Amino acid sequence: MPDKTLILGLGNLLRQDEGLGVRAIELLRAGFILPDTLQTLDGGTLGLSLLPYLKEAKRLLILDAVDSGQLPGKLIRLEGEAIPIALSLKMSMHQVGLQDLLAAGSFAEALPERIVLWGIQPQHMDWGIGLTPPVEAALESLVCAAVKELQAWGIQLSLANQ
Repeated sequence: MPDKTLILGLGNLLRQDEGLGVRAIELLRAGFILPDTLQTLDGGTLGLSLLPYLKEAKRLLILDAVDSGQLPGKLIRLEGEAIPIALSLKMSMHQVGLQDLLAAGSFAEALPERIVLWGIQPQHMDWGIGLTPPVEAALESLVCAAVKELQAWGIQLSLANQ
């Protein structure tokens, strides 16, 4: 398996805070120079159609809204088996798709060796454009947490404006 890392931003931009994974990918791409071994993907709400991307990756970092009953804007980190367990408590359409994706990847023996999800507790996931203020305020912290996770995996990023 290649030493490739996939960062997958999930969410629906038409449902307020649910779109935060996509916004995080945009911020990461704009703020950093990414090495060739790192792939970023706006996974939107694609679900099972993302399986080929998982097969190519050694490590997977998911950025997403995570409803764990915390205060809006709270950073949340899940790893490995804790991810599908946490997703079983949430009912947005892309989270069901992510559960299916991880289950299909496991069944096909196509999951990356390491899977981590970094997210933010949403305030609202109703129809509407834009993140709510507490989630918008935490977005940069989410990207910083993702960068630190990548550094712990031995992946160094450079700031784009240097």
